Amino acid sequence: MSLGMVGPAAGLFAVTNVDDLVVLALFFAQGAGRRGVTRRIAAGQYLGFAAIVAVAVAAASGATLLPARVIPLLGLVPLALGVRAAVQLWRDRGRPPPAPEPDERPGPGGPRVLEVAAVTFANGGDNIGVYVPVLATAGPATMGLYVAVFLALVAVWVAAGRYLATRPPVARALERWGHLVLPAVLVGVGVLILLG
Repeated sequence: MSLGMVGPAAGLFAVTNVDDLVVLALFFAQGAGRRGVTRRIAAGQYLGFAAIVAVAVAAASGATLLPARVIPLLGLVPLALGVRAAVQLWRDRGRPPPAPEPDERPGPGGPRVLEVAAVTFANGGDNIGVYVPVLATAGPATMGLYVAVFLALVAVWVAAGRYLATRPPVARALERWGHLVLPAVLVGVGVLILLG
């Protein structure tokens, strides 16, 4: 295990969770001024992300049973996800963005833990697709480091989401450009795994 892997783990977390920042900011905006909202959103984010990591680790552990020459082919998963995202982006060019959802506040206290967890997990399909080949090519110690970094960064993401909820121009910029960055990063990760 090398502490030099902390940077790549943090980078991988960041690029696969850009969209989560916008979602977290929306949750915080929804619960603005309500008691305990930060605690509930943080708990839900951790619960949902822990489920994503558990699925990715289980799948990556199963992938280690594959012959060594087959493992780089797992890079096809993030590559395909990146190409799919780029194609969808191309198809949607020129279309106006969808109208915002009507305000549906869940009860008097803002977002609930299980709602945040469900949205986080549902939004994590691309995370799983990228994490599995990366974790499968890592040894057990490096896999543990990746998981530790991911879980530590969830707290940073929650804090950043809370911050963004009070900075509408920043939230709009992430919402506008985050979808452009993700396909390129996924393709890059896929290519690196294929070449590794």
